[in-house]
Amino acid sequence: MPPKGKSGSGKGDKGGAVSRSDSADKNAQGPKGDGNAIKVRHILCKKCSGNQHKIMEAMEKLKSGMKFNKVVTQYSEDKARQGGDLSWMIRGSVVGSFQAAAFALPVSGIDRSVCTDPPVKTKFGYHIIIVEGRK
Repeated sequence: MPPKGKSGSGKGDKGGAVSRSDSADKNAQGPKGDGNAIKVRHILCKKCSGNQHKIMEAMEKLKSGMKFNKVVTQYSEDKARQGGDLSWMIRGSVVGSFQAAAFALPVSGIDRSVCTDPPVKTKFGYHIIIVEGRK
């Protein structure tokens, strides 16, 4: 079993998503219960007044059929130029509520994305998350 607390990516800040949580490992099983790593994209509206409204606007755009990468560009306050790409994340390396939501999502794409609904609240702000791969 690997030591706790390692992020595994070595890429530094992941826009508020990489921060060790001691709580969600057991609650973060994916729909099939397989895989310890996921390829993640997100829309982040940082914590400050009015951003809960902003993240809900982004969610409505997604529900109306707008593609994830366009909504990222318009609404995200993190990684907008990379389409919200947080790359591969391993189980145990991300904030508990983010991890639980992300590992529970099925794999989808930016054209027909299955995302967290409602958005996930963490200490960094509000996230809409999609998972593009699992291994």
